[in-house]
Amino acid sequence: MAEVRTETMTVNMGPQHPSTHGVLRLVLELDGETVVSVSPTIGFLHTGIEKTAEQKKWQQVIPLVERMDYLGAQSNSFAYCLSVEKLLGLEVPQRVKDIRVLIAELQRISSHLVWFGTHAMEIGAITGMLYAFREREILMNLNEMLAGFRFFPSYIRVGGLRDDLPRDFKEAVTAFLDRFVPVSGGGKLDEYETLITKNPIWLDRTRGVGMITLADCYNWGLFGPIARAAGGDYDVRRAFPYSGYETYQFDVIGASNGDVYDRYLTRVAEMRESVKICRQALERISPVGEYQVADRRVAPPPKDEVYTEMEALIQHFLIYSQGFNVPAGEAYVPVEGPRGEHGCYVVSEGGNRPMRVHMRSPGLMASQALHKFIVGGMIADVIAVIGSLDVVMGDVDR
Repeated sequence: MAEVRTETMTVNMGPQHPSTHGVLRLVLELDGETVVSVSPTIGFLHTGIEKTAEQKKWQQVIPLVERMDYLGAQSNSFAYCLSVEKLLGLEVPQRVKDIRVLIAELQRISSHLVWFGTHAMEIGAITGMLYAFREREILMNLNEMLAGFRFFPSYIRVGGLRDDLPRDFKEAVTAFLDRFVPVSGGGKLDEYETLITKNPIWLDRTRGVGMITLADCYNWGLFGPIARAAGGDYDVRRAFPYSGYETYQFDVIGASNGDVYDRYLTRVAEMRESVKICRQALERISPVGEYQVADRRVAPPPKDEVYTEMEALIQHFLIYSQGFNVPAGEAYVPVEGPRGEHGCYVVSEGGNRPMRVHMRSPGLMASQALHKFIVGGMIADVIAVIGSLDVVMGDVDR
């Protein structure tokens, strides 16, 4: 009997593919429908944000870093501000810390809602996307209350916050939390789980798919929900507490199989923990109080002083025209972003502009490790895997 000739096929997935979560190109080698090898190609969205930051004053960098991981914008600015404050030797008031925690956890929920909606839609559960974006719209409204901007509020600033919390903000946040995960049970997140978690089609598409071991996660620099779904317990908020996270009660949620389904369960559970943290933060935040440091090197004087005192007017003018100098040195501070450890490395030469700003991108780490998830699997599973990794290409091509 003649030997049947076989050969592999090379195909491109992306960079225009709607389910690669941005302009990610995968060069796939297929044997039938089985993925034999994969070569990720990045760089199509490169914006030069890190290089541009070197030409900006310290405070002006914040709108730039928020546009890297655009779904976790205020996690970016949080890490950046903590790094600059470390160089400045600043300790912000406790009220500022609690507000930052609240903002960071609302940002985590918002990011996870986009992940949930897009991930569900790509696998076929279109209703999940409609549900998730309905709740996310409320969080966008909260951002608009904070700073007038829905996507990139730039509310967290070096030395504190842009302004005090607006009137009725706490009530609006409480209303969202009571709608999303009520204390008495039920709520919109339960609706999501009723729709998805035990859906037989969802289980078939996610269980045993895109598996990775905890050792491989750490070897490839993968942390956050990806590693915790594989049995890890590393969480920056626990390992290297910042902004008072060590005083908050919450659980580090994880699973053990390291597949697409466990990554789904981990992120859904994380949203519940974020709600718990938000409620604790709301209890601690007083209606009015300090929203920035008293250090006039960084924080502009109050408006009533600017209008009545010449020294305050001069200082106000200097801060907004020249910025402030940061002592020479380097600092790296990580935060637990929606996608894992999101750290910011800054270098100062002692001037009013950074010499270097570099972000540790969880999305970049996940992109380089894609072969560990999809080689040996089916081409149809590639979409499920990419969605479960929650890659944001703006964070990769920065």
